Amino acid sequence: MATVPFSFEVYPPRSPDAAPALFEAIDKLSALGPRFISVTFGAGGSDTKNSIDVLGYILKKKIGALAHLTCAGTSRSSVESLIDAFQAAGVRDFLALRGDLPAGEVELPVDSLNTAAELVAILRSRSTGGSVAVAAFPNGHPESGSQRADIDALLAKEQAGADYAITQLFFYASDYFNFVDLARSRGVTIPILPGIMPLTSASRLERVLELTGETRPAELAEQLAVPDSKQRVEAGIAWAADLVAQLVAGGAPGIHLYAFNEHERVTEVLRRANLI
Repeated sequence: MATVPFSFEVYPPRSPDAAPALFEAIDKLSALGPRFISVTFGAGGSDTKNSIDVLGYILKKKIGALAHLTCAGTSRSSVESLIDAFQAAGVRDFLALRGDLPAGEVELPVDSLNTAAELVAILRSRSTGGSVAVAAFPNGHPESGSQRADIDALLAKEQAGADYAITQLFFYASDYFNFVDLARSRGVTIPILPGIMPLTSASRLERVLELTGETRPAELAEQLAVPDSKQRVEAGIAWAADLVAQLVAGGAPGIHLYAFNEHERVTEVLRRANLI
């Protein structure tokens, strides 16, 4: 059995009725021995309390709890207050994200933050003893351009104090390894964890492609288009498990799985990839 560390991402419950199922999933995921579980965060602090509640539950499991934090269009003082709130709840580890600017005609604060590197620097100056992770984009950010400005941004985040990066999802192991080689050639030295999302429906695949700008994986799309739901789930799990196995074989320093607030499918992915 491989000894590569793994981790998960969940999101705060979208309604009180969804909380018990999420906490049950965290119970099951924690029992697998992940390095950490990350919790997403709404732009502008909309999910602060829910995020802190979920992070606190994870910490009680003696598992690392990684708090997402976004900054675009947010004042420095607001960001500092959020960091303090997380730390008061015992959270020490953060994933620093630029995020999206507020929708609509919103007047931004004079001291609004614009880059994740700025947020990393604030976390380094204000947080106590924790780690700072950042995002990476194997096939480029939609704003990257042909010169791959996202890699310049990743290097800036490292220089600001980031400890490691977690990638957006991708569909082929070559996407990850080619990206790591390119990032290394341009001076990035921090570990880069591949982020894997088991996709088990055509609608979820389409939504992910819309959000990320990734190229449609034709073979997986075809497998997810079949009418039988069991076949779709099997196809998505098999694809993700094979991808994880290739990444581990190629030397990836860890595996981060986007869990969609459930445990069975990501557990099966890890089992088939011989990580549990």
